[in-house]
Amino acid sequence: MKPKNHINIPKKKLGVLMVNLGTPEDTDFVSMWKYLREFLSDKRIIELTRVIWYPILYCIILIVRPKKSGKLYKTIWDKKKNESPLKILTRSLSQKIQKNFNPKKVKISFAMNYGFPKIAEEMATLKKEGCEKILIFPMYPQYSATTTASVMDNLSKFMANQRWQPTIRV
Repeated sequence: MKPKNHINIPKKKLGVLMVNLGTPEDTDFVSMWKYLREFLSDKRIIELTRVIWYPILYCIILIVRPKKSGKLYKTIWDKKKNESPLKILTRSLSQKIQKNFNPKKVKISFAMNYGFPKIAEEMATLKKEGCEKILIFPMYPQYSATTTASVMDNLSKFMANQRWQPTIRV
């Protein structure tokens, strides 16, 4: 039972950001090149020094792999939605989870660590939605520097430039 003069503090809106690895925007050379560059430029993924790694990345991998990877992605690509299965399934899961919560109290969203929608974009959306508490939910089965820590790096880059500082949990 609350005391008579107890101040009624409103509960803060919760934002849940489900983060998956990522996906290219399309199967064409340029889309694959952008995705592979972002993914393979992450220091958590490739731990070689930039002086050694960048010539390999830019002079070999980003010339050869986009076409080969694009061909492979075409075999699983959803042509109707023009999206990868990973993005379709992640969006669907976030929408199904959202149905279990009052949208005035909880906002479920998703982002990709590499590709789109970006963590920064979705954090900005959660801010606009009025979320003051954020749960970051990396969608990986276990912690790894190449997965969860990389998500935290991207989140930290975004938050470093924000005046808005919600309560964040991972």
